[in-house]
Amino acid sequence: MTVLYLDSAATTPVRREVLEAMWPYLTQEFGNASSHHEVGRRALAGLDQARGTVAQVLNCRPAEVVFTSGGTEADNLAVKGIALGRRDRDPACTHVVTSAVEHSAVLDSARDLARWDGFDVTELGVSAEGFVDPASLEGTVRRSTAVVSVMHANNETGTVQAIADLAAAARARDVPFHTDAVQAAGSLELDVQALDVAALSLAGHKIGGPKGVGVLFLRRGTPLRPLLSGGGHERGRRSGTSNVAGAVGLATALRLAAEERPDRAARLAALRDRLITGILSAVPSAVLTGPDPRERPAARLPGNASFCFPGVNGETVLVDLEARGLLVSSGSACSAGDTEPSHVLTAMGYPPEVATTAVRFTLSAEVTPEQVDGIVTAARDVVERLGAARG
Repeated sequence: MTVLYLDSAATTPVRREVLEAMWPYLTQEFGNASSHHEVGRRALAGLDQARGTVAQVLNCRPAEVVFTSGGTEADNLAVKGIALGRRDRDPACTHVVTSAVEHSAVLDSARDLARWDGFDVTELGVSAEGFVDPASLEGTVRRSTAVVSVMHANNETGTVQAIADLAAAARARDVPFHTDAVQAAGSLELDVQALDVAALSLAGHKIGGPKGVGVLFLRRGTPLRPLLSGGGHERGRRSGTSNVAGAVGLATALRLAAEERPDRAARLAALRDRLITGILSAVPSAVLTGPDPRERPAARLPGNASFCFPGVNGETVLVDLEARGLLVSSGSACSAGDTEPSHVLTAMGYPPEVATTAVRFTLSAEVTPEQVDGIVTAARDVVERLGAARG
């Protein structure tokens, strides 16, 4: 049986070019980048080159690039670190603003600040398509707001936020704005000057890089309290022996993703629209979650097509599709095994019994139009069979 991987939002395979770039730093250039001898200096040179590559893609200074252990740590460092850093400077800064559809790394960071550090947290509601209203954000930000965090693109529904507009609303009150761009990398342009953000998070494994490495862009002058104590690595912002090979791998993957983005995004968008049109036509009960890209192409990530199938069990759909060689998910891989309905879908207004029927297809550029047609046929057959069994 041929297996077709349709869960690229969860992770992607490491690219050959990335492995080749990493290999020297896993073998002969094995030094600690903090060591003051030749082996250490060569490792540091590799780390500096990786930092420069990331900075070039993000259109920022190399000194504004902080390497982390992944997207989750980058989100934690941004939300907690900036909030605590701002409060250290001004004790009145005890308010955090985020949205109800964030990744758990952001939501739980904000809730930890409320639980352990006395912060007041506002979780903004969203529209039925998952959008945060800039006017709502503007009305929520106040003098005591320490940081605002809204994700660039949603990992479950593919909804792309108007980050520049949202960031402008925060900037008007002189409040740092952070965006989790983990899902946006490789699909959307990540120019931090155009986005006008103070902080931005990335993860290597979403774009053909290795797991266990991420990046936080932190604009110069943004207050930050480090979350890890130790040797003061990353200019005192993130202690821990530098993962040189990981940083090199992430930088290589990010550069390749940026170079290939225009052609890749166009191909994925065409496959996405074919899949959405096919499933909505073949499965009358299917509900597209998030914006319809056939009406607003830029409002949804090019490789994301997510649906609810009311009346059938979403997990059973996943199992049946896997039996046919199609590997899909019900939503965030970080919530796998959670029996509760998606917090993203319930925030968008879906009843819990509908939200639990969610199935997410996230495509790679290697998928063919003919394979998309096969996915449609399989989804139709599975939902019809399960509906008949239920009836």
